[in-house]
Amino acid sequence: MSQGDVFEFKPDPRDSSPLYMQLARKLGQSIRDGRYKPADALPSERLLAESLDVSRVTARSAIDQLVEQGLIIRRRGSGNYIAPRFEQPLSHLSSFSEELRRRGYTPSSRWLHRDIVVAKIDEQMSLGLSSGEKVARLERLRLADDVVMALEVSVLPQHVLPHPLEVEGSLYEYLTRSQQAPVRALQHIRALNAQPRLAEQLGIPDRQAVLFITRVGYLESGQAVELTHSYCRSDYYDFVAEMRRDG
Repeated sequence: MSQGDVFEFKPDPRDSSPLYMQLARKLGQSIRDGRYKPADALPSERLLAESLDVSRVTARSAIDQLVEQGLIIRRRGSGNYIAPRFEQPLSHLSSFSEELRRRGYTPSSRWLHRDIVVAKIDEQMSLGLSSGEKVARLERLRLADDVVMALEVSVLPQHVLPHPLEVEGSLYEYLTRSQQAPVRALQHIRALNAQPRLAEQLGIPDRQAVLFITRVGYLESGQAVELTHSYCRSDYYDFVAEMRRDG
């Protein structure tokens, strides 16, 4: 979308809601319909106001609404951009990096920790480890086109990943090279409210809902080799499952 490309907008005289809300709904629907692509630049507030014959206050308030909804990203000194959206199927086991590349995004990580530590009790249970056994723990922010999408904590037995600092990009690609990549996984998803530290890391307001995903990955032999906890921004993530009715 170029700076000069502005969609048509006409206020609905039957709609009693404020003009900026009408504009936000119209622009938001255009984004959801796919008219504008992730990372596209929106017209400036001045151009938007002039083209649609509304005040700059109305244009700015409409943009504010879409920023709060996670549809638009404000970049200081640069402008407003369409936010990336990550739709992940639940029927296929793949990595964050693989899914993003498939959709045309550039994945990256901002590493927080990569250590060998003693496994916690819940990690022992999930991975079938004995008390005192060590694991590789990888904690990082996952980004799509430089936008933080999730906080991810992956735990693997030390014998599966003895050198965690060697993992730079996709964990699954690294494990594939050592023939230790999971072939199936069990995944649980629930919603929770982000506490202050998590909210700060994800760049969202305190107590905003996030998707908390726990995945345990298994080898063909049935051995558990990966426990991953992901805290995903609910304004960027969609999970899709296809279901069929028997008979």
